[in-house]
Amino acid sequence: MKIGILTSGGDCPGLNAVIRGAVLRGVISHETEFVGFRWGWKGVVEADIMPITRHDVRGLSKQGGTILGSSRTNPFEGEGGGPENIQRMLDEHGIDAIIAIGGEGTLTAARRLHDEGGINVVGVPKTIDNDLAATDYSFGFDTAVEIATEAIDRLRTTADSHGRCMVLEVMGRHVGWIALHSGMAGGAHAILIPEQPQSIEQICEWVESVRDRGRSPLVVVAEGFTLEGMDEAHSHKGLDAFNRPRLGGIADILAPMIEERTGIESRATVLGHIQRGGAPSAYDRVLATRLGMAAIDAVYDNAWGSMVTLRGTDIKTVSIAEAVGTLNRVPQSRYDEARILFG
Repeated sequence: MKIGILTSGGDCPGLNAVIRGAVLRGVISHETEFVGFRWGWKGVVEADIMPITRHDVRGLSKQGGTILGSSRTNPFEGEGGGPENIQRMLDEHGIDAIIAIGGEGTLTAARRLHDEGGINVVGVPKTIDNDLAATDYSFGFDTAVEIATEAIDRLRTTADSHGRCMVLEVMGRHVGWIALHSGMAGGAHAILIPEQPQSIEQICEWVESVRDRGRSPLVVVAEGFTLEGMDEAHSHKGLDAFNRPRLGGIADILAPMIEERTGIESRATVLGHIQRGGAPSAYDRVLATRLGMAAIDAVYDNAWGSMVTLRGTDIKTVSIAEAVGTLNRVPQSRYDEARILFG
């Protein structure tokens, strides 16, 4: 069997570990031949293909980024897009199946290609945001939380040096998992997430409580957070290839509002793509490797239109539809735990 692998969407620590796990499992257990599609779905549409051998994946689990490159190309657009054109390309190159490693947009496209064109595809969930349903955790999330936690630790010292309020914006799109975990780990005085809109008055109350105790306030906010009264998350960067708004910038709105109302000098820091870069954590290396190996098992089980997933400590296989139908949101109980620590 010949399998094509792609990495699509935003890059993520652990992508290379998935590739390594899949290739080693396929070569050792099944003598599988592998190729990679360069630049995500763009490589599928344009037939931009490279061979992947066991030699190519040596030592790859510790390497950040992706050796295949990534993009946010929509496989239903362009001259070579759509199920019929893609199936024709696969037949011409003797490729029997695709392993698509990606997040919501990537897996939605994979599901459509299978449902509308019968493409043999298996998905691997990838997102630092941890927003995919049907999996307890996605690889990349743990690394992003570690990076955000380190940023909180660093911001705390500079905040204390000046008596300032620091507002740190982290990624997450429409869920607040990175903010929740890093905020709790770093001892943030308020954590603002999309699932829990707050008033500026409540935020300032928390900030002033911290100041009154002689501390320098530190607020962690997810990029998709909305103040009470806002109709949607702040976005000023246009749309991506899947017509989703590029979020970011809410910290730059909150910091001056906090300063105006409390009189506390406030600064915003947007962590941005630093959360995606660098070597994956040990946890993400192990999870990504296991998911890559399980994806090969799903291919040989002909489990087309499915994705591999983490349930507890076990790797399972579920329909992609289960993952992209709803978001994995922070439940009320988890936020209530963290809220006790605010102020």
